[in-house]
Amino acid sequence: MDDDLQAFDRESLIAEVKKLRAGIRAHRDTTGHDLCWHHPDLWDLLPEKTEPSIAVPPWPKFMRGCIQYRQSLDRQAPDAPVHDKEFNG
Repeated sequence: MDDDLQAFDRESLIAEVKKLRAGIRAHRDTTGHDLCWHHPDLWDLLPEKTEPSIAVPPWPKFMRGCIQYRQSLDRQAPDAPVHDKEFNG
């Protein structure tokens, strides 16, 4: 799958690593309501261009997952500042 890397010279590999690091940092630095979104721009950093095949849970199950995710943030980052703003679309 990653055979294309064999053809990269040193400068190309460095450029690729920098591009991937920038994408990971952008994802890592997501905060507030943006935490709830999927990130196809991160997937676009991969060389293979495919349409992601996502499945969306029904609303009640989706919302239970959101609640569990938020609870996990309370456990994993208990001292994180609160982003007390409404989502504005």
